[in-house]
This record gives sequence, structure tokens and C-alpha cells, in this order.
Amino acid sequence: MSLRAREIAELVGGQLTGNPDELIAGVAGIREAQPGDVTFVASPKYWGAVATTRASLILLARDAKVDTARTLIRVDNPVVAFTEVVKRLMPPPVKFAPGIHATAVIAPDAKLGRDVSIQPHAVIEAGAVIGDRTVIGAGTYVGHDCRLGTDCLLYPNVTLREYTVLGNRVILHSGVVLGADGFGYEKVDGRHQKIPQVGTVEVGDDVEIGANTAIDRARFGKTRIGRGTKIDNLVQIGHNCVIGEDCIICGLVGLAGSTIIGNGVTVAGQVGMAGHLVVGDNSIIMAQAGVTKDVPPNSFMLGAPAVPHKEFKRINAATQRLPELVEKVRLLEQQLAALCAASSQP
Repeated sequence: MSLRAREIAELVGGQLTGNPDELIAGVAGIREAQPGDVTFVASPKYWGAVATTRASLILLARDAKVDTARTLIRVDNPVVAFTEVVKRLMPPPVKFAPGIHATAVIAPDAKLGRDVSIQPHAVIEAGAVIGDRTVIGAGTYVGHDCRLGTDCLLYPNVTLREYTVLGNRVILHSGVVLGADGFGYEKVDGRHQKIPQVGTVEVGDDVEIGANTAIDRARFGKTRIGRGTKIDNLVQIGHNCVIGEDCIICGLVGLAGSTIIGNGVTVAGQVGMAGHLVVGDNSIIMAQAGVTKDVPPNSFMLGAPAVPHKEFKRINAATQRLPELVEKVRLLEQQLAALCAASSQP
């Protein structure tokens, strides 16, 4: 499919400058784009790339300070506008037809809603309940007494251990494991003795969880993921953690057990959190931070151990001066030694 630049401007409600008949058939990032592609600029740091991109059409913010003869469409939100163009130009997402594949294994007492799609080699154990229009991908395992809401999408090779609960419209990508035992041991007579993990995992509506992420079942009670939260690939969430609503948890994050995260929190990549912490609402934890203490609401934390960003900036500025400070201390030591030697002479 292809669209003219003027058609795209109408689609996104933007202001077009340049060639209205520019033919657009593809989408790409600003650095990778080729003639015939539309791209977008959402950050001022990419404004300079407008002059060098090979894209035929560029979406950018109305207030972007870019002076060029290129064909542009200025919009309120370039990311949202680009998404609309992608949906129009690119093939639609794969749809799974309702039905049960002959190789699926489904317990006789499992309850399946209307228009569910059960793909090849899926296993649904006794007592499980699957909501209307939910898709269970190939090789996926739904354990005993799990309950899944409506319109969920489980990609191939997802594992839901027993008693896991999903809300409506939950998306789980390949390799997700929900409800594996929490990492709980007690040392008895010099040996690690397993502590039974008898709780569950509960996931709210409109949650999306990325590939190969693991969320452990609670030791008792529930490990909970709040409505609207989005979790990236390769994240580890320990037993009895509670994550609030509308959070963003980026890749390679690790949360030790019983950590509580409020609503609207952003946790950037490779953050590690010690157990039994509380992170307040609307906080931002920057990449590779090591959180060892409670974080108040609306905080902006960096570093390992994590500290507020203003304190981190002061520490970082001092750290950058360490070579200079070391040299000054060395010179002062030499001067002090010389003074001591002079004062000891008769």
C-alpha cells in the first residue's frame, strides 16, 4: 500500500510543507530511511538528521526549529502520528482464528470462553478458565486453576504455573514464566532448606510483559502487577513484589522479594532493587541504579547506591576532579615533608 503526502497529512491532522504528491510506501527510522519512506523526529537531538536523512517525508513537532526544503508534516505528537501511519501502510498484525488445534491438550473440566483460539501443542490443565477471544499460543502451558480474562494474547511458549490470574487484554510474549517458585531458602544445620512457595501471581488489566521475563509466585498471598503496567524483556520480579498501575519496567531489571513499587513509576534498564523496599508514586529510577533504601514519591534517582539526581550530580562532578585532586594532595604531601625536614634541622 502507498499514500501521498497530502493523504498522510489529512490522516494525522498535520500541517504539510513541500511536495503534497510525494508517494510514500514504507516506514523507517530517520537514519535507516530510504526514498519512498516516511520517518519521524520526536527529540531535538535528531533535528540535525533532517538534513541528511534519505526519507521522502518527515513527521516532526509543530514547534521544531528546523529550516529545510524537505517535505514535512508538522503535528502535535510525532510519535502518535507516526504510529497511525504505520498502521495504515504496514500489513496488519497476525490474527488467530477461533478454534482448538487437534494437537492441543485440554483438561475435560477446563472452561473455554467464546471464540478462543488454542494453538498447536498448547496444554490447558484441570480447573483452568479461559476468557472470551483469548489466544493461547503454540506450546503454551496454562496450569491448574489458572484464570485468564477476555481478549488476552499469549504468544508461543508462555508458562503459567498453577493458580495464576490474568486480567483482561493482557499480552504475554514468548518465554514469559508467571508463577515459578519464589527464591526462598532457610539455612538449617548448614544446608539450604526450601521454604514452600504457596502464593500466586495476579496480573491486572492491560498489562504487557516482554519475552523471557519471570515473575515469581508469592511465598504466601500474591505477587501483583497493576493495571496498565508495561514490563520489558528479561526482567526478574521476586516473590511477593507489588507493582502499581501504569508503571514502565525496562529490560534486565531485577526486583528482590517483597519490593513495593507505586503507581506511575519508571524503572530504567539494568536497575537492581534490594528486597522489602518501597518506591513512591511517579518516581524515576535511572539505568543501572542500585536501590538499597526506600524511595519517596516523585523522586529522580541515579547511581549505585541510588541517590537523588542533584546529589548524584555533585558526586559525579567531584569524581571527575579526582585525578586533579590526587595530584594536589601529592604536591601538598611533598611540601609538608619538606617543611618537616627543614624544621627538624638545628
